[in-house]
Amino acid sequence: MMTANESDGTTGGTADGVTGSPADGTADGATSFADLRLRPELLNVLSGLGYEEPTPIQREAIPPLIEGSDLVGQAATGTGKTAAFALPILQRMPEEGRGAGPVALVLVPTRELAVQVSQAFHRYGREMGVRALPIYGGQPIGWQIKSIERGVDVVIATPGRALDHIGRGTLKLGGIRVVVLDEADEMLDMGFAEDIETILQETPEERQTVLFSATLPPRIEGITGRYLREPVRIQMGRETAAPGEAPKVRQEAYIVGRAHKPAALGRLLDVEAPTAAIVFCRTREEVDQLTESLNGSGYRAEALHGGMSQEQRDRVMGRLRGGTAELLIATDVAARGLDIEQLTHVVNYNVPSASESYVHRIGRVGRAGREGVAITLAEPREHRMLKAIERQTRQRIAVQKVPTVADLRARRFELTRAALQESLLEDDLQQFLAVVEPLAEEFDVMEVALAAVKLAYDSSGATVDEEEIPEVAYKPGRDGDRRDGRDGRDRRDGGRRDRRGPAEGMTRLFVGAGRSAGIRPQDLVGAIAGESRLAGRDIGTIEIADRFSLVEIPESAAEDVIKALRRTTIKGRKPTIRRERDAAGGGGRRPR
Repeated sequence: MMTANESDGTTGGTADGVTGSPADGTADGATSFADLRLRPELLNVLSGLGYEEPTPIQREAIPPLIEGSDLVGQAATGTGKTAAFALPILQRMPEEGRGAGPVALVLVPTRELAVQVSQAFHRYGREMGVRALPIYGGQPIGWQIKSIERGVDVVIATPGRALDHIGRGTLKLGGIRVVVLDEADEMLDMGFAEDIETILQETPEERQTVLFSATLPPRIEGITGRYLREPVRIQMGRETAAPGEAPKVRQEAYIVGRAHKPAALGRLLDVEAPTAAIVFCRTREEVDQLTESLNGSGYRAEALHGGMSQEQRDRVMGRLRGGTAELLIATDVAARGLDIEQLTHVVNYNVPSASESYVHRIGRVGRAGREGVAITLAEPREHRMLKAIERQTRQRIAVQKVPTVADLRARRFELTRAALQESLLEDDLQQFLAVVEPLAEEFDVMEVALAAVKLAYDSSGATVDEEEIPEVAYKPGRDGDRRDGRDGRDRRDGGRRDRRGPAEGMTRLFVGAGRSAGIRPQDLVGAIAGESRLAGRDIGTIEIADRFSLVEIPESAAEDVIKALRRTTIKGRKPTIRRERDAAGGGGRRPR
C-alpha cells in the first residue's frame, strides 16, 4: 500500500504523512477516504496519489473538522496530522466566488514546515485550483506582498512574519474561517505565545480554531481555554509495533564520560552506519566544535544553528537531502520543523533537559511506518534525567554498552562482506579476469581473494581506533539499566540486591541464553511484557552472563511467565526457562 513518501518524492513528503496502514484496523472495519464524505475532487487526487486508507488521526479528526468543531489533537510527528487539517479546510472551501483574502490561516514554527504544509495543500487541492502561500522570515517580503495581492486562499505562516504583514496591512484576516496552530508546543517553546495571541485576536470570533501538538503542556491548555470553544479532543501516539515485533523507533542510551563523548559518537556512527542522522547539541559552540571534529575524522557533517543566515541553512539542507552530507549537527531551535525523508538516526549528544524536547527530537525518525533509531549519550550525572524522560514518555530507553574495538572491527568486516556479496550478485565482473587469471597462476585463489578483500576493506577508510572507551558504572535506581565494568554483566535495578537474593515478593527466573547468544536486557523485557500480563515496570533486576540470564519478576506471576516464555522465542531461540532455584538444585545458588 502506497504512502505519501512513495508517491511524489517531494522534499517534504512526510509532512502530510498520509499512509495506508493495514494495522489500523481491519478489526473494526477499515475506513476509506470516501467514507469520510470528502468531495470528489479530493477523492480523485488522493486516489491518484495512491492513498487508500486514512491514518488514525485522520479518521478521528476529519469528521468533526468538516462539521466545523474546534479541535485539540495530540499527535506525534509523522502520524498524518497535516492531511488531518488540510483536507477539511479544502472540503469547506467555496467552489466559486473566492475573494482575494485568505479563508484559512495555518501558523507553524519554522520556515521548513511552512514550505512542507504549503506543498501538501497544493497537492491535495490541485483539482480545486487552491491558492496556498507560505510566508516566513528570510524571504523577500516584497515578493510575499505581491503574492498576497494576487489573491490567496490559505496562508501558511510563521508567527513573526504573519505579524509583520498584519502590521503593514498587507495581510487582512477579516475573512478567516479557520485558524490552525500546528506544532503548537514548539511555537510556545520558541517564544511565540504573545505573537499567537495577537494574531488570534485579529481573526473573527466565529472562526474555527484547530490546535495540533506532539505534547500538551499546561501553557497549551491556557491557549485552549481562551481561544477554543468546546473543542473535540483527540490523543494519538506514535504508531507502535505489535507485541513480539521490533519497535518502530529503537531508543538506546550510552553512559559515557564527557572526555570520551566525541570518540563514543564516532564509534556508534561507524557501527550504526546511518543513511542520514541529526546530532543534537546544546550550544552553537558545541555544534561548531563537534562538526569540525567529525569532519576531521572523515565524516561528512554539516552544522546548523541560529547564528546562520537563511541562505546558509538552505544550502546545508540541500546538501543533506542531496546525499552530499550524512550528518547534521544542530541545536534544537535551528532544527525545529525539519522534515528529512531519508533520516534514519537521531542522536542526543546530551540528555535533553525536558521530555518534550526528547519527544520532538525522536519524532523525526520512525515516520510513516519506517524504522528509526534514537541514541542518547549521557554522562553519569545525567542518568536521573534519563529516568525522568522514561517516566514522562512511558517508553523504555535501553542502556547499552559502547561498542568495543572488536565490535567495531567486526561491524566493518560485515559491511565489507556485504559489499562484496552485492558485487558478486549484481556486477559484471568479467572485465577483471585479465587481473585475476595471471595472479591465480602464481598464487592460491584463496590468497588472491584475501588480498582483494584487504584492499576493499582498506579503501573503505576503515581504520580502527585501537583505544578502548572506558566503561562507566552507574546506579540509576529502581527500573534502571546498570553496566558494571567490574564483572562485565548487564543489570537492571542497579543495586546489589541480586547478591542477597530477590527482593521481597519477587523471584528469579533462569533463562538459558546470555551474552554469547546476543541477549540484551530489552530482549528479555520485551519477551516478558509481550507474552505475559506483566508490564516492563514490573520487572526487576536483569543479570546477563555469557551463557545464561537471570530475571527478577513478581513471585505471583512466575508460573504464568514461565509458561508464556516457553511458548515463544527470544532472539530466534527457545532457551530453557525455569526458576533460578530449580537450576541450582533448590539451593538458591547461581548457576555457573
